[in-house]
Amino acid sequence: MPDLAGKVGLVTGCASGIGAATVRRFVADGARVLGTDLDAARGAALCEALGARFAQQDVADRARWPQVVAQAVEAFGRLDILVNNAGMVSQAGIGDLDDEAMFAAWDKVLAVNLTGTMAGCRAAIAAMRANPGGAKGAIVNIASTTAIAPLPTDVGYSASKAAVRALSKSVATWCAKQGLAIRCNTVIPGATHTGILDAAEVQMPGLIAAVAATSPLNRLADPSETAAAIAFLASDDCPFMTGAEMLVDGAALSIHPGF
Repeated sequence: MPDLAGKVGLVTGCASGIGAATVRRFVADGARVLGTDLDAARGAALCEALGARFAQQDVADRARWPQVVAQAVEAFGRLDILVNNAGMVSQAGIGDLDDEAMFAAWDKVLAVNLTGTMAGCRAAIAAMRANPGGAKGAIVNIASTTAIAPLPTDVGYSASKAAVRALSKSVATWCAKQGLAIRCNTVIPGATHTGILDAAEVQMPGLIAAVAATSPLNRLADPSETAAAIAFLASDDCPFMTGAEMLVDGAALSIHPGF
């Protein structure tokens, strides 16, 4: 089990799904955690129950990012881990909406999934560079198998998650070139039982069963299974892993789609 004792982590989208599971895992592994979410009631309740701290945050609000990171540093004295987990879907294919609705959905999804992730990386790196004992940290960005095998039914989500993969590699190599011991990796979850999938099921009945069937395991992942991968990348157990991608997809992308 990864040892996160003494580390300070910031986890976005903590109110449910992978974010909530990550807060649980980090606390269990000994980390001190600040969780953030737009849903203040659910996020605060979860963090209070686990002994973590909470801050309300819209990750698309660039001005909010330095404030949230400062809260973590003020509370715990440093920042060692950032998990950019918060995300949203648009549930719209390229020709499904009129121009006004399509571009509004596109702009919102990219603001949350991509610009929010970039802003988080930027704010976290600034804090990690100032850590007592020298610059050190781990950033874990959450993408999706749709970054590799895009959904025709959600152009914004697919494009934003593909961009997160490139963003992570750019951040990782920039930090390395700067001589900073700050790593940045991507976790690529597959069919995971999250609130986003539950909400999509309302719009597209039968989606959950269809998504589960994309894995040879023929089931959805529990969010805790993705949180385990995040905890590993956040730990000191993999100091040479940066710019890497970890699939947690139940082999969905390892099999020919006809089988």
